[in-house]
Amino acid sequence: MKTKLITVLLFMLIAVIVLTGCGGNKEVSSQAAQQTPVELNVSAALGLKEALLDIQKDYEGKNPNIKIIYNLAASGILATQIEQGAPADLFIAAANKQLNDLQAKGLLMSNTRRPLVGNELVLITAKNAQLSLKSFQDIEKVKSFGLGAPETVPAGQYGMEVLKKIGIWDVVKDRAVLAKDVRTILTHVETGNVDGGIVFSTVAATSDKVVVVARAPAGSNEPIVFPAAVLSNAKKPQAADEFLTYLAGPEGMKVFVKYGFKAIGANQ
Repeated sequence: MKTKLITVLLFMLIAVIVLTGCGGNKEVSSQAAQQTPVELNVSAALGLKEALLDIQKDYEGKNPNIKIIYNLAASGILATQIEQGAPADLFIAAANKQLNDLQAKGLLMSNTRRPLVGNELVLITAKNAQLSLKSFQDIEKVKSFGLGAPETVPAGQYGMEVLKKIGIWDVVKDRAVLAKDVRTILTHVETGNVDGGIVFSTVAATSDKVVVVARAPAGSNEPIVFPAAVLSNAKKPQAADEFLTYLAGPEGMKVFVKYGFKAIGANQ
């Protein structure tokens, strides 16, 4: 009788240990899940790089459960990637065209699109440039100039619009060195590979090797707007919408303005 009692007690003790162990593992697993940050994929125009990296530090510091992963490139390239199924929760373009195209294909989540920031188009030269340029009209004097490929680079799209408006596009189009993004244009100008380049003012401000010699004439191009929207196939739509709200709010706009963007976010 005593042997049976001891055996029963041993079985009960083992069962308690096993159950306690399982419960502990579940608790650890639960804690690990809570500590694993949500990865938020943001495809954004390359011209926003410095501002977005600053904002990332602030936002992740206040939201330790979020890890922002940026994909920075020309807006047209990003739009093509999104169409082809690249992972992206939020898209910030440098022109409305790319968002319009995605919206027409049902790739934007309804009621999430908003204008974020504005910018300005400028003509730059190297600080030690031999050729003196004072206006966009002076592009007629150059042997070559940097321009973003209009099909994929919004700055190039806007630049072509300006040159057509002032009546010199047909004269200078063959002198354009087309670049994959605005940063490449900046490098071409810095190194003297071209006589000048057309970029956003915020991009020009990132280099101490170039000078802004002219701003696009008023009314020569449509207003430059960087719009944003959550994507319809976003894996983290709520996190994406919350980050977009932050970008368009006072804290996000403060950083954008620091880098020379115009604040036009909807939450001002």
